[in-house]
Amino acid sequence: MERPAVHIIGAGLAGLAAAVGLAGGRYSVVLHEAARQAGGRCRSYYDSALGTAIDNGNHLLLSGNWAALEYLAKIGGKDQLAGPHQAEFAFADLASGERWLLRPNAGPVPWWIFSKGRRVPDTRPVDYLEALRLLMPRKDTSLGKVMRRRGPGWERLWRPFFLAALNTEPEAASCRLAAAVVRETLARGGLACKPLIAAQGLSRAFIDPALAYLGKHGVAIHFDHRLKAIEFDKGRACALDFGGGVERLGGASKVILAVPPYAATQLLPGMAMPQAYRAIVNAHFKIDQPVNLPPLLGIINGTAEWIFAFRDRLSATISGADGLIDVPREKLAAMIWHDISKLLHMTMPLPPWQIIKEKRATFAATVEENVRRPGAKTCFSNLLLAGDWTATGLPATVEGAIRSGFRAAELV
Repeated sequence: MERPAVHIIGAGLAGLAAAVGLAGGRYSVVLHEAARQAGGRCRSYYDSALGTAIDNGNHLLLSGNWAALEYLAKIGGKDQLAGPHQAEFAFADLASGERWLLRPNAGPVPWWIFSKGRRVPDTRPVDYLEALRLLMPRKDTSLGKVMRRRGPGWERLWRPFFLAALNTEPEAASCRLAAAVVRETLARGGLACKPLIAAQGLSRAFIDPALAYLGKHGVAIHFDHRLKAIEFDKGRACALDFGGGVERLGGASKVILAVPPYAATQLLPGMAMPQAYRAIVNAHFKIDQPVNLPPLLGIINGTAEWIFAFRDRLSATISGADGLIDVPREKLAAMIWHDISKLLHMTMPLPPWQIIKEKRATFAATVEENVRRPGAKTCFSNLLLAGDWTATGLPATVEGAIRSGFRAAELV
């Protein structure tokens, strides 16, 4: 007999993870993607201005991201990750000129906070114990009401850490989401905090191996196939309208909707969804990797917060970048390059560059928006949701997206 079908709408990381989780099982899996390529916000493409492949966003994994590592191991992309043998994060303060390495010890007992050589300059052990406030059970409120927002501990560690993890100004962010990040990383020790980067590009790690894996397991993939509407009858999805034709759903068929929240709102009017978003700006500069620059560098008192050093380019990320969306691209490139030149003590002119602005990169990780996140199950018996914007318990991250896809596959 013909196997029942699971139609996955969206080939971003959430949709790919759901497909990987279901491939080779009792269902016939069909993956539909509106764009002409997979990956969504996590992919690479050839940029003619730089004459090389770049990522459309910079993404950092930590060794405690179990779902992402499980996904990569399953598709055969784990060997594409690069990082240090132990947890260490390089920082530079543009205002003072100081540089340091943050080096948590491997185990969960944080003795490293008592070592001046491992912690942030001018901080005390008590500055790190601030995170304990987050781990105490409490009603969700803004992070600014829970942690002390002053001193070098806040300015040089907690604020940049939470801004990167939440893509929202930490003062207004959800303390529950902040606590989830701490609980799964720093609270577990350095073994869960090693930084991992897709050194050869996001697509070579997350996307290309996934497509090959799905093809090997008989998953049908349709690009340039935008879902226009879903038809419902008697509490279930009964048809998918792709504009050029309608796909009727059999009685045992399932649908996983793994599209951005603003697209899901159009397909499921009236369903609670996040309504506010935060921007991210990424800059890429064509330059050989300087010998004195680590693969990942955190910036304090600069325009960008993180610099990623690749073999043939430098990439910078600005989180919570709503105030920069309307700044001309040329001005942004000059501002960021000025900081990089200062860091590297270089006088070379602005090299070939590319600026990528994502106005709705993630949902705003505030208390109000976190409450609006729906679970994987819907009121329709055969329709599930996946995406980093669903109620994963984490902010909008690669890890959250993959977990949501795995969860939807489990429910199927």
